[in-house]
Amino acid sequence: MASPEIQTVNTVGDKAKLAAAGALVIAALAAFYLLTKQGQIAQWGALVLGLMAGVAVFFTSESGKELFAFGRDAWREVKKVVWPERKEAMQMTAYVFGFVLIMALFLWVTDKTLEWLFYDLILGWRK
Repeated sequence: MASPEIQTVNTVGDKAKLAAAGALVIAALAAFYLLTKQGQIAQWGALVLGLMAGVAVFFTSESGKELFAFGRDAWREVKKVVWPERKEAMQMTAYVFGFVLIMALFLWVTDKTLEWLFYDLILGWRK
C-alpha cells in the first residue's frame, strides 16, 4: 500500500509572512510592558493593535489560509450534525445512569462474593 505524498509549499515569501507575524506578536508584548508609564490605554492599545496586525499578517500566509479553510470546513460539518431533541437526550441520559447503577451493583455483589469466598471459606481469616 503506497502512502500518499504530502506536499508542503514553503516559499520564501510565506516564511517571511510567518516571521513578520511572529515579530508583530513579540513587538506587541514588548510594547505592552514598555508603555507602563504612558498608562493602561496606551498599553492595551499597543497590545491589541499589535496582536491584530500579527493575526492579519498570519492569515495572509499559506498556513493562515489553510487554517481558515479548515475552520470553514469544520463549521460546515458541525451544521450537518442532527442534535437530539430534549426528550430523547433525557431518555438516553436516564439509560446511561440506569446502566451505571446496575453495573455498580453487579460489581459490588461480585466483590463481596469473592471476598466471602476467599477470606471466609478458603483462607478462613474471618471468624
